[in-house]
Amino acid sequence: MKKSKLILILVLTVPFLGVGQDTEKTAISTLLDAWHKAAADADFEGYFSKMTEEGVFIGTDATENWQNKDFRAFSKPYFDRGKAWSFTAVERNIYVGDSGKIAWFDELLDTQMKLCRGSGVVKKENGQWKIAHYVLSIAVPNENVTELIRLKEKKDNILLQQFREQKQN
Repeated sequence: MKKSKLILILVLTVPFLGVGQDTEKTAISTLLDAWHKAAADADFEGYFSKMTEEGVFIGTDATENWQNKDFRAFSKPYFDRGKAWSFTAVERNIYVGDSGKIAWFDELLDTQMKLCRGSGVVKKENGQWKIAHYVLSIAVPNENVTELIRLKEKKDNILLQQFREQKQN
C-alpha cells in the first residue's frame, strides 16, 4: 500500500515540477521586455524602477562599468531628449536558481548597433524581479575579429597600460 501511494504522489507531482519555473521565466521575460521598452519610450523612471538600487550596467565600451547612481546620471540626457536606445530581444534564455530568488539570462538583441548580446542577473525583491546586473556586448562574427582588433588596438593599448599602472599603485 505504501508503494502505491508513493507512485501516485510521483505521478501527480512530476508534471507540475517545471510549472513554477515557467511562471518565473515568463515574469522575467516580461520585465526585460518592459525595461527595453521603457528605454525606447524614454521613460526614465520606468526604466530605472526595473533595476535594483545597487544595480550595475556594463556597456560596450571597456570604460563602461556603471553603478546605478552613475548610470542614471549618464543616461538622463538621453532620456530627456525623447529616446534613449531601442533594444528588442530576438532570442532569450532564462535560468532560474534553485532558491527561486535569483535568475540569470542571455539575450540576442536587435539594436541600432545591429546584433548585440545582453546578459545579466535578476533578483527577486519584495516579490518582484529586478535587474541587478546587465552586460551589453556587440556581437562580432568570428571572421571579423582580426579587423575589429585592428580598429580598437590603439585605444585598448592605452587602457591596458592605465590598468597596469593602477594595479602597481
